[in-house]
Amino acid sequence: METILDLPIENKIFYAVLVFSWTVYLWEAYLAYRQRRTYRSTMHVPQELGKIMDTDTFEKSRLYQLDKSNFSFWSGLYSETEGTSSITKVYFLESFHIFQWFFFFQIFQSLSFLMLATLFSAFTGLPWSIYNTFVIEEKHGFNQQTLGFFLKDAVKKFIVTQCILLPVTSLLLYIIKIGGDFFFIYAWLFTLGVSLVLVTIYADYIAPLFDKFTPLPEGELKEEIESMSKSINFPLTKVYVVEGSKRSSHSNAYFYGFFKNKRIVLFDTLMEDYSPLNKDGEPENVPAEETDTPTEAKAKPKNKKQGCNNPEVLAVLGHELGHWKLGHTVKNIVISQMNSFLCFFLFAVLIGRKELFIAFGFYDSQPTLIGLMIIFQFIFSPYNEVLSFCLTVLSRRFEFQADAFARGMGRASELYSALIKLNKDNLGFPVADWLFSMWHYSHPPLLERLRALGGTKQD
Repeated sequence: METILDLPIENKIFYAVLVFSWTVYLWEAYLAYRQRRTYRSTMHVPQELGKIMDTDTFEKSRLYQLDKSNFSFWSGLYSETEGTSSITKVYFLESFHIFQWFFFFQIFQSLSFLMLATLFSAFTGLPWSIYNTFVIEEKHGFNQQTLGFFLKDAVKKFIVTQCILLPVTSLLLYIIKIGGDFFFIYAWLFTLGVSLVLVTIYADYIAPLFDKFTPLPEGELKEEIESMSKSINFPLTKVYVVEGSKRSSHSNAYFYGFFKNKRIVLFDTLMEDYSPLNKDGEPENVPAEETDTPTEAKAKPKNKKQGCNNPEVLAVLGHELGHWKLGHTVKNIVISQMNSFLCFFLFAVLIGRKELFIAFGFYDSQPTLIGLMIIFQFIFSPYNEVLSFCLTVLSRRFEFQADAFARGMGRASELYSALIKLNKDNLGFPVADWLFSMWHYSHPPLLERLRALGGTKQD
């Protein structure tokens, strides 16, 4: 019987990729199991959380996160099984070689294969996305979409993705083909330029295709945002409100832009005065003497407003601006581009190794696109896992630093209460398994952030 050491090098490569992929999946499944065990066993609000989280919200968040974790298990199992099929020789060999009958030029073959692969991924992922949106998110009160809106959005995303992906890929393949011995430098510079262009145009030209952006109206909040930006020399030019409530009741805020053209985007669900969700079903103020059922009115009190008040919104923005002031954005870009350059350099070293292609069924040809997929997705996978963990650790460090920056601006109390509100609005579960948290959480758990802010008491 043939031993592993006696196998040809291409077979060793194939089985190593397969084994590592399933090892990562089993590791992730084990971490998720530990976290689900935490969800199931933590039935009551811990004493430390008693003053910041009521029992009803705690139970809702526990059930929400448990449903998400169970869904993630089954969708992850499917994705891993599908991924296994994608790295078999038959999948690559047959699906790519089909196009060699129709197209002569390799770039056209590659683009046709890429379109087929992304279309297949979109169709196979659609049922999972529908279930997540219209069963889990709907069940827990987050989904605001209709099925028609969802499907239209999915089609629009696919078209926009193809309009960007296909031209960029074709140019990248062409650069690799004509670049000579130093093609990896030109390929890296090209992807750097593309990423900078996309970051620049995304919020102005791409995001508005999916969501409505409107300037923040003149008023106290806008004046305070401009004043805070000016105090730290943040070159703010515009403040937008995005209509995130038509999709979900989750909330967010971010800034974008280069050099002297920075813009801030606030989700309408972040601000209690702007969120349409606070206006849905609001009961009219009826005097007690004009109703015959005072006990019923007490039994169904008006739900607490979603989102944050203006001082809390400013504290959240203080945190986000802290990322800019402390150079976190630039550091992330530098790390990303260093990694990109390294990967292209290693790709240049490995692309000539025929055994990599033979391992996946390409005996007579070495298509550049397939080489990119094999090397970046499969051969680099151990490196990618280590890098992902290191970036997660770094992200948590940056989050603590940004919180400290907001505290230094005198907004500790407001950020403290904002974090609690946002955690409640998004049904974040405040108790996490230490190993799951360490591996996955790019943001520190709620209690750690509150402790770092100094334990400011909120009445």
